[in-house]
Amino acid sequence: MSEVPVFKTGEATVFASHDQGTDAMPEVVLGAVDGPVGTAFATLMGQTEGHTRLFAIRACNQQVKPATLMVPKVTMKSTQYINLFFGVVQSAIADAVLDSVIDGVIPKDWAKKVCIIVNVWLDPWCAEQENPDKKDLYRTNYEATKLAIKRAIAGEPTIDELIENRNKIHHEMYDPVTGESKW
Repeated sequence: MSEVPVFKTGEATVFASHDQGTDAMPEVVLGAVDGPVGTAFATLMGQTEGHTRLFAIRACNQQVKPATLMVPKVTMKSTQYINLFFGVVQSAIADAVLDSVIDGVIPKDWAKKVCIIVNVWLDPWCAEQENPDKKDLYRTNYEATKLAIKRAIAGEPTIDELIENRNKIHHEMYDPVTGESKW
């Protein structure tokens, strides 16, 4: 039996196959249900207009374990957005969590002992598309959530990696050297 973590964080970005706004950028907090993450999890259960939190479920009556709470980063303003979030994205995140247990990234004995909070990005532009690429939306959220969980548990990136890359890597949306976006 491995030691249950108190507080672990991870993030990942997986880009869309083509320009449909299906990029995924989850941020994950994972920790013991009887610690600060469990307290945050329970506190987040309340509703806030436009920012409905929901459990990651694989299907009706199939809540994923470890218990996972999805928190939207963007205000939900349209039925199309809500349908994508509560359908495609929820399914992808639930599958990523369960597969992380199956793959041994999350030890099986943690299933009832830890909880996960996932801050979820769903580009509002995606919901405005007539036929958004739901398969790609699933793929990006699945891959990014699995990677964010893996990074959280592994403690990646390490502080040494961050220090080493301090002047080599810049945010994609702003380069302080050039003052421009790479996008």
